[in-house]
Amino acid sequence: MASVLIALGGNVGDVRATFRKAIAHVCGMAQAAVIARSSDYTTPPWGDEDQDPFINACVEIETDLDPHALLFVMQKVEQKFGRTRDKDRRWGPRTLDLDMIAYGDVSLQVSDLILPHPRLFERAFVLVPLAEIAPDRVISGIRVRDGLASVSTQGIERLSDTG
Repeated sequence: MASVLIALGGNVGDVRATFRKAIAHVCGMAQAAVIARSSDYTTPPWGDEDQDPFINACVEIETDLDPHALLFVMQKVEQKFGRTRDKDRRWGPRTLDLDMIAYGDVSLQVSDLILPHPRLFERAFVLVPLAEIAPDRVISGIRVRDGLASVSTQGIERLSDTG
C-alpha cells in the first residue's frame, strides 16, 4: 500500500462538513484507510485574494490505487461536491479542492499530475496542516517542518474540533 498525502481546501458552503464527507468518499472509492487527519485551519485566500477566506486541512491515507487512478477518484469526488474548474479564475472560490501532495516516494511529471506537488513549499495553507500530521516527512529533500519554518503563517488559525 502507498502512503498518500492529500490537501483539502474550500471556501463555499459548509466546508468542514464537505471535508468529512469527501474524505469518506475518497476512502470508499479508493479502498483506502485514513492514517492521519489534521485539524481544520482558516486561511487567507492565495493567488486570488478577492474572495472569502478558505478552510484547509490535510489527510494521510493508504491505498493500493496507482497515482492516476487516485487522481481520477479525487476529481470525481470534487465534482460530486460541486467543484467546477473556472479557467478564467484559477484560484477562485470553490466548494472543494483536493490536491495530491505526495504519493509515497514517487516522483512523477506528466501533463495532468506532478508529484510531489510542485508548489507545496510555497503554500503555508498546506504546510501548516501537513506539519501537524507529518512534521518529519521528507518531500523533495525538505523536511515538512523545515519547509513550514520558511514561509509566513500570518492569518492562519486552527479551528476548534467541534466544527
